[in-house]
Amino acid sequence: MNRIFLLCLLLLSSAGLYAGKIETLSKTEFAFDMAGSRIEVRIRDKVLLGKQEMLLEWVHYSAQTVSAYYGRFPVDKVKIDLQVSGGHAVKFGQAFGGESPYLRIVIGEDVYPEMLSDDWILVHEMVHLAMADVPQENRWLLEGLATYVESIARAQRGYLSEDFVWNGFLNRMPQGLPQQGDRGLDRTPTWGRTYWGGAIFCLLADIEIRKLTENRYSLRDALKGILNAGYSMQASASPEQIFNAGDSAVGVAVLLPLYQKMKADPFPIDLEALWVSLGVGIVNNRVVYNDEAPMAYIRKRLLKS
Repeated sequence: MNRIFLLCLLLLSSAGLYAGKIETLSKTEFAFDMAGSRIEVRIRDKVLLGKQEMLLEWVHYSAQTVSAYYGRFPVDKVKIDLQVSGGHAVKFGQAFGGESPYLRIVIGEDVYPEMLSDDWILVHEMVHLAMADVPQENRWLLEGLATYVESIARAQRGYLSEDFVWNGFLNRMPQGLPQQGDRGLDRTPTWGRTYWGGAIFCLLADIEIRKLTENRYSLRDALKGILNAGYSMQASASPEQIFNAGDSAVGVAVLLPLYQKMKADPFPIDLEALWVSLGVGIVNNRVVYNDEAPMAYIRKRLLKS
């Protein structure tokens, strides 16, 4: 359980902080503004309507997290449909682009604050709004980016601990490594390569941008540049267009050359050596750090800016 977020959620609820920010459009529809963008929420079930305040605070927190990462909310307006399912957790999410971006989130009828504090799905889907629609073969870019940015963005806001994020990366990123017979990211549409292979691409790009700019710029700056170039989910673009915009924003050629290496061939990645160089590992089921490692200076900044 993410106790930091849960405490914030409970404090905000007791203080009624959102009371003046949430506009009631109808019995089931609500709206609020976030960094100049309009976010409309529809709650489509009586059970979920009984948890209205808690759910709207969770939507607000998620939108705030994404806005803080990108410097603004990715699109001018989005509609979010909260639908009910059995259980007590956030179950599923989908993002739809085009002229009228739309998110569909399926939530268990017995959801409670502790489960919302653990949720990653809504932030993940909101991150999709900040990237242009790409051809199906490039879907790893959308999913890998959202997988990587979701945890980084929440950590930068203080909602996830450093140990939590690195534990996730260390244990799950190996799922994105090429298996026997795999080809490049564009040609191997398996679950592991799509989500965690894409996340590995993002991590490698983040590290390289920081190395070449002496930590002055990061993948975050490149993604802001991509968004500011008009490549939100309301647009369609090729990876080449997207990566050129990102490289221009940080002033170094990283994204496009890395894509050219990883798109068609199983680019060799020694994750174990990378963790050692960053100075992070797991010993006796605990995350440990080595601040003397060659790239520890990058690892220290990665979850902060």
